[in-house]
Amino acid sequence: MLYNTFPWLVKHFPGPHRGVFTLTRRVLSYIEERVEEHRVDHDPSLPRDYIDCFLTEMLKNEAPESRFDIENLSVCTLDLFVAGTETTTTTLHWGLLFMTYYPDIQKKVHAELDTVVGSSRQPSMSDRDSTPYTYAVIQETQRMGNILPLNIARVTTRETHIGKYTLPKGTVVMATLNSVLRDETMWETPHSFNPQHFLDQDGQARKREAFLPFSAGLLTCIFEFMKNN
Repeated sequence: MLYNTFPWLVKHFPGPHRGVFTLTRRVLSYIEERVEEHRVDHDPSLPRDYIDCFLTEMLKNEAPESRFDIENLSVCTLDLFVAGTETTTTTLHWGLLFMTYYPDIQKKVHAELDTVVGSSRQPSMSDRDSTPYTYAVIQETQRMGNILPLNIARVTTRETHIGKYTLPKGTVVMATLNSVLRDETMWETPHSFNPQHFLDQDGQARKREAFLPFSAGLLTCIFEFMKNN
């Protein structure tokens, strides 16, 4: 985290962080091999995954200034693995902890899943609207877990005005998500695990303006975009 925040400084220090570059290169090599395999039998009309979709966009954007190229595809695929693996794992750890600490909530989730999904199949995204309590528990886990309180640093692309402050172009900005996820003016019980935060009076799921587990601004998390589309 220190390297990601202060690369211009930490890159001069010795330490295990230097080994990350070698490991990253190995993972990128693996991804590049998978990309080449996809290119062999790529069919734009039958996309199988993210790599196929990106390859299709490459065919549509062949201009020299286009960023749809093999290098960018490999790096973006790596980002998906790194971001998705670590964040999902940590969120699951928090979820298991909360379910252990709140057995009554665990029983309600279990009962809802037994009723809607049963034991003969795996749950799917199509079950989300039919399992509002489970969905509320997942969102409350993200709110209380707050696994990336500062998220990833952003940089202003132009001079920006926020209230009475002026941020020059190139300013590093870090959103303190904790100030929103635990805002006492926005949540009924901000410091307690309470799935009711995400349920209306009829027990149906509701959206909350102060729920920002994937950072703030136009560039949030790609998984948030995928979830809502």
